[in-house]
Amino acid sequence: MRVGRPVKALPHPNCDYCGAPATLARAGDEIYPYRDNHGSLWICVNCQAWIGVFPRSTRNVPLGRLADARLRELKAKLHAMLEPLAQAKVRRDGCSIFEARAKGLKWVTQQIGAELAEKGSIHSLDAEQCEGAIAIIERFEQERSGYPSDSD
Repeated sequence: MRVGRPVKALPHPNCDYCGAPATLARAGDEIYPYRDNHGSLWICVNCQAWIGVFPRSTRNVPLGRLADARLRELKAKLHAMLEPLAQAKVRRDGCSIFEARAKGLKWVTQQIGAELAEKGSIHSLDAEQCEGAIAIIERFEQERSGYPSDSD
């Protein structure tokens, strides 16, 4: 019998799209989607949705929800749009890039009314939330630059 703190169950995410249990895949496995080693992934073979694992995680804790191709593309676009804002905050306020990214992400998720999962990451956002965040940043950049928007 174990004495002490209880041990949490190992994570085993299910696919948000089809509900099937995800499979842990590593570089070299047949289902692994990358040619190079990008670390372990939880993958739904049916939907081709996957999510990475926290670096140095001995329990293969997923970074967030499984993402299909559309969601992965939206997350990449959102990251690319947030990075120049974070860099500008670092130059303006002299804070660290990590603090600037966290504050930028907190700002944009508050604007869309979303709750971030722990550690301030976009991995928990869904496609509609990512689209909303992208629209907020585009609107912010248009207002900041003083140019009229295309929709006006």
